Amino acid sequence: MTDDAPVTDETDTRRLDDLLEDLYHGQERVTQATIYRRAVAAELPADWLTRIAALPEGEYSVDEAADLLGGSVT
Repeated sequence: MTDDAPVTDETDTRRLDDLLEDLYHGQERVTQATIYRRAVAAELPADWLTRIAALPEGEYSVDEAADLLGGSVT
C-alpha cells in the first residue's frame, strides 16, 4: 500500500518550508544559488535539490520560491 507516501511527501514539504522560513527571515529576496547552498547544507532530499537547481538564476521572494518549488510558505 502507499499509505505512507503522503506522509513522506508532507514531511519533505515541511522541511522545505522550514528551510525557506529560516532563509527568508529578515530578507525580502534570496538568490537561487543561496537557496541551493542552504538546501544542500540542510541535507534536503535529492529531488528537492534537483528542483532548486532547475530554477533560473536570479533572486526570488519567499512566495515565488514556494510557488515554484511546491512549498506552502506564504
